[in-house]
Amino acid sequence: MLSLRTLSVLTVAAFSLAACGSSGDAPAATVTPQFVEPSQTALPAPGGATPEKAPAGTVTSSPTPTKAPRTAAAGPVKYVFPVKASNVAFHPTHAKYPATDIFADCGESVVATTDGVVLEVSRQDRYVKGAPDGPLNGGLSVSILGDDGVRYYGSHLSRIQSGIKAGVRVKAGQLLGRVGHTGNANGVCHLHYGISPPCARTGDWKVRRGVIWPATFLTSWRAKGNKSPVATVAKWKKAHDCKA
Repeated sequence: MLSLRTLSVLTVAAFSLAACGSSGDAPAATVTPQFVEPSQTALPAPGGATPEKAPAGTVTSSPTPTKAPRTAAAGPVKYVFPVKASNVAFHPTHAKYPATDIFADCGESVVATTDGVVLEVSRQDRYVKGAPDGPLNGGLSVSILGDDGVRYYGSHLSRIQSGIKAGVRVKAGQLLGRVGHTGNANGVCHLHYGISPPCARTGDWKVRRGVIWPATFLTSWRAKGNKSPVATVAKWKKAHDCKA
């Protein structure tokens, strides 16, 4: 059997995975996020995951987070690599639009990139093979609005952690779910990872799936660095007005 790293390289070299998305409700009113630059000081790795209570519903969304993004005075923003595994790899490019596929064994932990509030959760895989790009591509997925004003999205999960639902606050490094190959993952265990401004907050799958390249930030976070995507996301939003 090929090792995960060999599979990752062969998979990326042979083809780029198809565009990804997740199911969601109709878009809510657009809200302008408060982008906050964190301290550039490296921070320690996260602690253990903190499961919540049992979820309610298959797909949930939260038009109004329970807590507003923090201000600069609240202290540095902490970032964490989104897959907690010893054997993990990712490619700096992605097919069709800016995002990253993070390759790891199915069942490995997917954790929150930073402190924030859950925006959307898809607990049911309704993707139909061969269907065009659309909101069901991501299979099981979670998006969070970080306290830095940036949205972080992960999809193709095999399982969503109990208690992860719209409106719930999460901490950096908290368990969100498990790596899988739901949706249009082509049978390859990986996490599709996208970074974007919150824009419509829910339902705007073309933005949610990713609008800036995550690789430079992932490289920093994997090395226990604290590089922020805030400025890059704000620049994209100003240039594109949330139109992907």
